[in-house]
Amino acid sequence: MSSSSCSRAARSAGTQPGASVESAAASGGGDTGAPATTGVGAGGGAGRLGRDAGCRHAISIRSVASRLMDRRYALTATPGYSAAMATAVIDIGTNTLLLLIVDDRMKPLVDLCRFGRLGKGLDASGRLAVESIAASLDICREYRQVMEDAGVTAPIVVGTQALREAANSQDFVAPAQAILGAPIEVIAGEREAQLAFISVARTFPELAQAPYVVVDVGGGSTEIIVSNGTKVVSAVSLPIGAVRLTERHLKHDPPTSDETRALFADIDGRLAQLELPAAVPVVATAGTATTLAAMALRLDRYDAVAVTGLRLEAMAVDAQLARLLTATTAARRAIRGMEPQRADVIAGGVAILARVMHRIDAPVMITCDRGVRWGLAYENAAG
Repeated sequence: MSSSSCSRAARSAGTQPGASVESAAASGGGDTGAPATTGVGAGGGAGRLGRDAGCRHAISIRSVASRLMDRRYALTATPGYSAAMATAVIDIGTNTLLLLIVDDRMKPLVDLCRFGRLGKGLDASGRLAVESIAASLDICREYRQVMEDAGVTAPIVVGTQALREAANSQDFVAPAQAILGAPIEVIAGEREAQLAFISVARTFPELAQAPYVVVDVGGGSTEIIVSNGTKVVSAVSLPIGAVRLTERHLKHDPPTSDETRALFADIDGRLAQLELPAAVPVVATAGTATTLAAMALRLDRYDAVAVTGLRLEAMAVDAQLARLLTATTAARRAIRGMEPQRADVIAGGVAILARVMHRIDAPVMITCDRGVRWGLAYENAAG
């Protein structure tokens, strides 16, 4: 699922999208004293691709109760803005619930992320936990208020792996629909993959010249999309994700060597079933990838513009993964760029990205802040 990074603050108005390749801190270190990671982008720097210039504009809305590492865009109102022209999209995933509100020119007005951990324990039990349902319904109530403040009444709402899989998914879906005032479409994995591809294709039109692979690591599933540069060649949803693999394999803190080997074997076994191109770039969406980028840049506050288009070589991803697998959860929380709520499951998610890169001998991983929620918004705008 597309659990886009939740460590969001207002975007820096001074960060220019579409920047050319430039040097940046490619840290494996941060505040914990670990050595800096090398091999990030060309010549050890952090390269960047261009992205849609519209992603820096927003309107101010009345604030709601803030939470740690909030993601909110509240800048200057877009001239001519009317609430009647706004579209709200909610993506309900295994780990997070995301709210995006855009205007008719696809400018983001609100972009929020909350950790409901709806799929906690799902891999073992096959059911949504009562406390996870309650936490996620509280987030729905918050989102309802945010939408009312922004003048939006009818959101587009989708659910992904946790709601596809759980035997008791209606225990969440029914009350959530009542709170949000809209139906929740539980989408198939292939549909989720297509939406992730739409976001990437719109964000990076320059990639249309050659093949690439999109990898969307969620909490319960991972979507892998092969593109020839202009269209989807294949798309698959695998039942592996950051939360699921952590609960299945990483029982100790930090994980043992045997647990790490089992984790890699599980991922490699799934990837072995796929026909994938060799030596092409990986474009990684969702929260695992953007948190990895924020760590590489050693961001004190999340900056979606900075992470979108960041290029990480396989050796840099491997170095960050090794660091995460040997650190306790408490130590991970102290890493600059880390989302505290993601620290317990981030290693499982980064392992998926690393193993995909090795499977196809990818020269680089390009990170993208825009995932399923943006795919829905782009699709809606196209009619």
